[in-house]
Amino acid sequence: MDWEEIRSAAKDKLKGYCRVCPVCDGRACAGEVPGMGGAGTGAAFRANLEALARYRLNMRTIHGAKNPDTSTNLFGCELGTPILAAPITGTPYNMGGTLTEREFIGAVISGSRLAGTIGCSGDGADPAMFDAGLEAITVERGWGIPFIKPRAYEEIVRRVRMAEEAGARAVGIDVDGAGLVTMALKGQPVGPKTVTELQKIISATTLPFILKGIMTPDEALLAVEAGAKAIVVSNHGGRILDHTPGAADVLPAIVQAVGGSVVVLADGGIRNGADVLKLLALGARAVLVGRPLVIGAFGGGAEGVRQVLTRLTAELRQVMILTGCQSIKSVDSRILYQG
Repeated sequence: MDWEEIRSAAKDKLKGYCRVCPVCDGRACAGEVPGMGGAGTGAAFRANLEALARYRLNMRTIHGAKNPDTSTNLFGCELGTPILAAPITGTPYNMGGTLTEREFIGAVISGSRLAGTIGCSGDGADPAMFDAGLEAITVERGWGIPFIKPRAYEEIVRRVRMAEEAGARAVGIDVDGAGLVTMALKGQPVGPKTVTELQKIISATTLPFILKGIMTPDEALLAVEAGAKAIVVSNHGGRILDHTPGAADVLPAIVQAVGGSVVVLADGGIRNGADVLKLLALGARAVLVGRPLVIGAFGGGAEGVRQVLTRLTAELRQVMILTGCQSIKSVDSRILYQG
């Protein structure tokens, strides 16, 4: 299947829950939560794209970066690209249900591995959603990272043990899930966590622990204090709190605050390889991509996911050539126009 065939098939299967717009900017689906949109006005969804768009790249072509190396290492995993699949759940109420939860996350986890990277699975109001992700990770011999909603301590630890048994490479909590409308509607208690509560959770496992949903320098420092090995700078795709800034707006200050004490990842609004490079230049070690992979999975299964990730990586490699970056480690703020 080519990309247009994948998009066409996805549009049919997503039944209007996602319109597969020419530009995925959250305008057509604003306020559709459940659904694929951003909360309220959709301003936080759009802020991710707008923040990235404000940055410009310095073009450099007098250098030796002819065949850039996009490989990186995260949590002991050798990856061919710094682009990971973000955790996404809720096919019945967010995506129309043409694919089951297991079919969807299976495509994401397997397609990520085919593309030379690693995928994340999520948690949701139906316990089967988390279970489906772990099944997909188990099939790929532990090649995946499950994320858990900020539930009660006992419920989180139970899921952490399941992740350990599945051989997962790391585990995390999307702490911003404390405000998810869909969890509340389904009677699943979630809420904010104190540093003490997070320390207790993180100390319960030897797996690298990731806190996803960090948007301020002070909370980034609290994540470090709690013992997290990594954080994800993310506003949850704009689906939690309306009118937040975009991830690229807050990323530099967060990176400066934590220094090298924790691995910083970022997601939100990534639509092409240039977006990936911008987030890397702003200090992220790697990025997570979400909505484009929904189109890939619904339009072409694991192969569709592989194509999305491979395409983004090829675009990343091209912009690395045109900005003089020989490797991911060589990417820094010098590639960003500071006019």
